[in-house]
Amino acid sequence: MNSYRSNRFSSMPPVVKNLIIINVLFLALQFTLERMQIDLSQYLGLHYWRSDYFKPWQLLTHMFMHGNFMHLLSNMFALWMFGSVLENTWGSQRFLLFYMVTGIGAACMHLGVLSYEYAQFQHAFELYQQQPSVDQFTLFVKHQGINLAPFQDFINAWMDNPNDSSFINASNHLVIQYQNVLYNQATVGASGAVFGLLFAFGYLFPNTLLYVYFLMPIKAKYFVALYALFELYAGVQNSAGDNIAHYAHLGGMLMAFIILTYWKKHDRTHFY
Repeated sequence: MNSYRSNRFSSMPPVVKNLIIINVLFLALQFTLERMQIDLSQYLGLHYWRSDYFKPWQLLTHMFMHGNFMHLLSNMFALWMFGSVLENTWGSQRFLLFYMVTGIGAACMHLGVLSYEYAQFQHAFELYQQQPSVDQFTLFVKHQGINLAPFQDFINAWMDNPNDSSFINASNHLVIQYQNVLYNQATVGASGAVFGLLFAFGYLFPNTLLYVYFLMPIKAKYFVALYALFELYAGVQNSAGDNIAHYAHLGGMLMAFIILTYWKKHDRTHFY
């Protein structure tokens, strides 16, 4: 039993290894195509379902795309750290199924939250159009968690000419432009699936010590719980300039919980 556990925590199994290789190759391809003025994330990154850029395969392909090297490095480190243990525990086939389903589940939750947020945005915009003014426009921008800086020059000019009705049409145009940018933003990264792995590790090995920044020891179950609470707080806070898909992370954890609960109930012989 001890030798099996040691092997489970030490070796890098084939699916984890190949997933890391594929992700690295995708990033290399992204960098190569960028030099040719081709943005691969527009085709393979996950777009809002009402965007003209949305394609069904993006629910899967976004998991192999990353914004930059550090984004890739952090996700692949977590994949290696937690994924290796889980694949050695479950076997390659079950691990790959878990990884893919949690990643797709995270994407679906992200799209669901986007649908709600964009509906709220559209409702607030319609209310603004009923009583348009520079003060109402400023409140609208602030309440939607939008970075005020790009609009500041426009707001200042409108304040200097509050009775100029042309600013009303201009404000509508700016909001529609901003909405189009939101609709067409691509979400990339394996984070949803990785957070599913993190949850599964904490679920199966709750008392294993993890070292935050390689220094501070904390049990896996507490680390997962604190991380989930942080993601929930950051998602609700929705700070301006925060481009992290926090609800996708929570979606990966939620999907992991659903899968693990099902496996534990219906297939205990292969659960752990």
